Amino acid sequence: MAYYPSPAGSTESLLNLDAWAGLARDNPELERMSADVEALLVNRTRGRRDYFIAPIDECYKLTGIIRTHWRGLSGGDEVWQQIDDFFSGLHERALESQEATHAGS
Repeated sequence: MAYYPSPAGSTESLLNLDAWAGLARDNPELERMSADVEALLVNRTRGRRDYFIAPIDECYKLTGIIRTHWRGLSGGDEVWQQIDDFFSGLHERALESQEATHAGS
């Protein structure tokens, strides 16, 4: 299943299963995700190309941010700042997790 956040809430995407199979084949870590617990979270806004395997509650958090802060047709400056802050926080936690993993090796 694939969803994307929108001002109206989570919206189902009609992801082609062959496309997902190709992604999973090229990225084996996707096959190791825990169903209904983790998700592939992708940020392709404003020229960014960020990809995270994240807890599903983070996906719901992003949807809540968008629903709460979206204004007008384009969202407004506040929502885009909130989205940038959300992904910056994910990136920082991912780096901290990698450092902790390497320190324990």
